[in-house]
Amino acid sequence: MSRVYPFDDAATARAVVADDGTLVEWNEGARRLLGHPADAVLGRPAAELLAGPDRAPAPSGPRWQGTVGLRHRDGRTVSVWLLAHHRPRRDDHGGDWLVVTPLPGEEPPPEDDALATAGLIQSPCAVAVYDERLRLRRMNDAMAKVLGVTVEMMGLTEERLRGLRLAEIGGKPQSEHLEQRMLQVLTTGQAQDAESDMYTGDDRRAHAWRARMAPVVDSEGRVRGVSMAVHDVTESRRARQRLQLVNEASLRIGSTLDVTRTAQELADVCVPVLADFVTIDLLDPQEYGGEPPARVTAPVRLRRTAQQSVLPGVPEAVGAPGESEAYPAFSPQADALTVGRTIRTTMAEGDLHQWLTWHTARRERVRQFAIHSAMAVPIQARGLTLGVAVLARHRRPDPFTADDMLLAEEVTARAAVCIDNARRYSRERETALALQRSLLPRSLPSTAALDASSRYLPAARAGVGGDWFDVIPLSGTRVAMVVGDVVGHGIQASAAMGRLRTAVRTLADIDLAPDELLTHLDDLVVRLSEESGGAFAPGGDAVEDSPGEVGATCLYAVYDPVSRRCTLARAGHPAPVLLRPGGEPEMLDLPAGPPLGLGGLPFESTELELPEGTVLALYTDGLLWSRERTGQSDGRSLLQSLRTYEGSLDATCDRVLHTLLPPGGTADDVALLLARTRGLPASQVATWDIPADPALVAPIRKQVGEQLDRWSLTLVGFTAELVVSELVTNAIRYGSRPIRLRLIHDAATLIVEVSDTNATAPHLRRARTFDEGGRGLLLVAQLTQRWGSRHTPEGKTIWAELGLLEEAVAGAIGGGVGQ
Repeated sequence: MSRVYPFDDAATARAVVADDGTLVEWNEGARRLLGHPADAVLGRPAAELLAGPDRAPAPSGPRWQGTVGLRHRDGRTVSVWLLAHHRPRRDDHGGDWLVVTPLPGEEPPPEDDALATAGLIQSPCAVAVYDERLRLRRMNDAMAKVLGVTVEMMGLTEERLRGLRLAEIGGKPQSEHLEQRMLQVLTTGQAQDAESDMYTGDDRRAHAWRARMAPVVDSEGRVRGVSMAVHDVTESRRARQRLQLVNEASLRIGSTLDVTRTAQELADVCVPVLADFVTIDLLDPQEYGGEPPARVTAPVRLRRTAQQSVLPGVPEAVGAPGESEAYPAFSPQADALTVGRTIRTTMAEGDLHQWLTWHTARRERVRQFAIHSAMAVPIQARGLTLGVAVLARHRRPDPFTADDMLLAEEVTARAAVCIDNARRYSRERETALALQRSLLPRSLPSTAALDASSRYLPAARAGVGGDWFDVIPLSGTRVAMVVGDVVGHGIQASAAMGRLRTAVRTLADIDLAPDELLTHLDDLVVRLSEESGGAFAPGGDAVEDSPGEVGATCLYAVYDPVSRRCTLARAGHPAPVLLRPGGEPEMLDLPAGPPLGLGGLPFESTELELPEGTVLALYTDGLLWSRERTGQSDGRSLLQSLRTYEGSLDATCDRVLHTLLPPGGTADDVALLLARTRGLPASQVATWDIPADPALVAPIRKQVGEQLDRWSLTLVGFTAELVVSELVTNAIRYGSRPIRLRLIHDAATLIVEVSDTNATAPHLRRARTFDEGGRGLLLVAQLTQRWGSRHTPEGKTIWAELGLLEEAVAGAIGGGVGQ
């Protein structure tokens, strides 16, 4: 069972005197010393206890010690040494003075007293020994000096302090905390360490003290007291704090590639460990041709990028983040940037007199918040000047030291590299975004085959990539839809994407089937990879040490609104999602096909019929793969998001992205294309089988005219009959039977198609003056918006398009002139 050692308050004479001089506390030790009971002195002026004309001198600080004559109850004068501590106002108590003195009559210790021989009195280590009542028994000269510094009262000796408790000697909350730890040592017999911070000395700098307390035992092993050794560990603690700050800066600064965020992280790291108020101002690279300069000249224009303070709302700041200001040559900011080194200033030395006189708003802030010292640290990286960090102190009383300056330079140098990386990344990202925006379609074409809506989002971290989409009108009111993804990110991926998109549009323009188009596109990617020095392994992965490899995936689909059939093929790309009217969304089961760039492998097409109003969702894998989703494909989430489709493609695009993507964006860019099919009614299509007889061309023209009249397309009748005559005549003359004529019209276009089984494609040629033929296709080219040919499984089809709106306008103008 452990023993409890209560404090003997009667062993010290203690009194408390209020600031108005009234005695408010009087203990038993004071009664023993002067004989006055508590009820006889409490509430009366303490000065009445002073004997004779002598008066205690008025204390000049928070502590006082000296010898005075006091009146005993029996009338005699007692000469007493007093130690007084002033205690400030607290909670519901006003300020007062704690006055203590040890009672005389302590017996000298015996020669074999363990306490007397416990410490090395002449040791340079500060040592003190306390007895079983935790009252001072012995201390060496080093401890006397420490006590003189910490209580800010020199001249204290062992003889004066013997018999007082540590809380009575120190008179500070830290002393009471240490005394509680000493009591634990006394009762448990276990040594303990404790650290305490106190502002000491003339410089008012915070010093860290470590106290090591151990039990003092006699020859029989009984605990007879506590020995305490005290060490000033200020420098070692500051070294640890500097190391910790540098380590914290490495972890916290540069968590993103955003310049503003990185600058704010620098300010956050420095407050409050190093400064009470920090501002980060950066140069605007646009003023220096897009690249920060190596050196600058005053005046310097800086933009406030970040700021932080120990006070809520950063009230010390004159400017707000985002504001720009020109700094003259005599400002610390311009001074630090022009000389390229840290400028350390203090108000007491008048270093900022000219600057604050010129800038009255800052002068008022300095006066209001009592800012007493500052440092301006240039932010430099890779030989370039990026800006300046200004650190100031007002809550901490000590000014910046040379060590503080070195620490600020170390932290700022680390942050400067992160800021420069973020700046370079932002510049490259903006360039790549501009390039990609120029390569992606600004708007989707309006077609009779389908309605479409699209979205593109660059990656949140890696920036733009090689994702693209397109809607390409084809002949015969058909339309092609394409979504692709080039491996990688940045400008190179965007450039490769642009080349592939151009190639797809070119191949689509010659009406290749989806599988054939992907075959040609695969050959192109192989050539691009060879040109850039890259290669792909048979499994589709990029070969190591091949920095220039080009790889891609693609999905290509062609929809015909007349037959309402869609043909699709993919090259390693995610399968599209199909939502039929009134049905559930489903992932289409298409042959996956190899990624583009492997070369020599076949692609397969799939054809299916789509009811009018069917929604097709084409997308890139960035929509399904996200690091936030633990790297798993989330196709079910896409299907679920499409179940709530209510008719608006734009709203559905936004809902899909909001549902599938995390708030902070994804690690890969995302492209999404939604298309809703339309069907062309049979009443808008007319077909004739043409006999191989030139004499029957005229009846065919007449039938075409009659059909146009039924469609109310009389204004284009003459032109359409002429185009039909030329194309049918060419088919009869140069083609093979069977020959078929088809007319298709929608709201804006009339299409003439002539098909035969001869696979030879026609071409324009220059007819000589006296040639009887050779002008038919030239005439067709001049009379139509566009014309061309496409290969079919049976042969070829020659087609031409006439714009109904243009013909209507021309007819209206002609009619007006005729009137």
